[in-house]
Amino acid sequence: MCGLLFVDEKISDKDFLIAFNTISHRGPDQAFVHREENSIFGFHRLAIMDTSEKGMQPFITDRLIVMCNGEIYNEQYLKEYFSEYEYTSHSDCEVLLPLYLKYGPQMGSYLDAECAFVIFDKELGIVVAGRDPLGIRPLFYGYLKSSGKIAFASEVKALIHICDDIKPFPIGTIYYDGKWIHYHDVKEVNYLISDEKSAVSKIKHKLVDAVKKRMMSDVPLGYLLSGGLDSSLVAAIGASFTSKPIVTFAIGMEHDAIDLKYAKIVSEHIGSKHYEVTMTFEEVLEALPLVIYHLETYDITTIRASLGMYLLSKFIKEKTDIKVILTGEISDELFGYKYTDFAPNANAFQKESEKRLEELYEYDVLRADRCIAAWSLEARVPFGDLAFVKEVMSIDPELKLNKSGKGKFLLRKAFEKDELIPDAILWREKAAFSDAVGHSMVDQLKAYSEKLYTEDDLNCAFMKYPNNTPFTKEALWYRDVFESYFPNHSHLITDFWMPNKEWVGSDVKDPSARVLSNYGDSGK
Repeated sequence: MCGLLFVDEKISDKDFLIAFNTISHRGPDQAFVHREENSIFGFHRLAIMDTSEKGMQPFITDRLIVMCNGEIYNEQYLKEYFSEYEYTSHSDCEVLLPLYLKYGPQMGSYLDAECAFVIFDKELGIVVAGRDPLGIRPLFYGYLKSSGKIAFASEVKALIHICDDIKPFPIGTIYYDGKWIHYHDVKEVNYLISDEKSAVSKIKHKLVDAVKKRMMSDVPLGYLLSGGLDSSLVAAIGASFTSKPIVTFAIGMEHDAIDLKYAKIVSEHIGSKHYEVTMTFEEVLEALPLVIYHLETYDITTIRASLGMYLLSKFIKEKTDIKVILTGEISDELFGYKYTDFAPNANAFQKESEKRLEELYEYDVLRADRCIAAWSLEARVPFGDLAFVKEVMSIDPELKLNKSGKGKFLLRKAFEKDELIPDAILWREKAAFSDAVGHSMVDQLKAYSEKLYTEDDLNCAFMKYPNNTPFTKEALWYRDVFESYFPNHSHLITDFWMPNKEWVGSDVKDPSARVLSNYGDSGK
């Protein structure tokens, strides 16, 4: 996790540094600015791989300048393939240099990575940039107010004062000299796995591989552990690959934290060094504006779920030496939410899964990156492994429908004989993170917003915010905070995250799973 800023024009040092310093939290270990005749590169480094000076970016050769935020998991394979290239570091990102020289704009197809990068080809005089297929690493672009030339940055806040027309960089895309080349579509299914036994076997092996490759680090790593199925599996798999106890973290409200008790059960089972953090509503209120500032969104679901993660990341930064965090995001998009129990058929389930994967960069992976990056930590997401995603999306959606009364049946089935986690956790009902840190948090947020706004305020919200008009007082609150930081940039979020309102049973007015009729034991 690092922060990058590239400007394809020699703007003033003052303007560049003001923009560049807004993302210093992403890389506090080192900062470097490199100037070419007509462009400027800025890189804030969080040293994860090759922590020496040699691992510092940009990587500069006679022809190329490269900056990359993220991890390249097939680094060893690529370095062996390009064995004749003379590497100057042990950084995984340096392999982008020979990869670009060999494949140019087709380079994205050869990457197994969570990354966003910018390359300047001095020989051709062109700019190249790319982003991973799920958007796990953030990247934005805009056009300079002064000249219309392009600029790229890890966060919007680095572009907002120097650029117009700021947009998220398209996922699975390479920008090559003004052309946009889409190289990977996560929705694409080349084959169909229709046998349950085969499906659960592939799920198990691909997820284990995904966790293992994300344990690659030259600095200490830990695990966010909610006590839910997804984070518990990630932590347990990680624990199985090391002889030393892994480090796990859980957070909840003072009085009604659902997750804390389950996280403790898992930590005792896997023998982790476990930290329990409690938070008060006063801390939630204090953190909320900063959370919105770092998230760069006004989406209700994302903000609610981010508050606990932000405060937990603060604890990790202040109290430990951990720099890399593994999380359980992206399982829901693949295997289903509580509301997807209401999918009318298998095809509808698959289409909903495809939609959620395409939008991940606006919601769940945005949350995981920004909350953790705000405290100079790096998030890694095993469920977002490209091979794993491809495998799960290739499973007959008929097998993924909840016909047993337990969502994510295939994922549970894949690990039922391994005793990696207790059965009580393996078969635990899903609870949304914002609810599971304690129902009181969401309830208090709603109550607080009722004091801030009148019914007239809400009824007139469409005049103030015609784009994505807030539909609750809580949403209006978040939107007001967002606009105070990012005025006239509401287009960055295309819509509010909500269950599919076209399905009978999920046409609700609040994104919390608690309002669904099938919530059942999720809150226990």
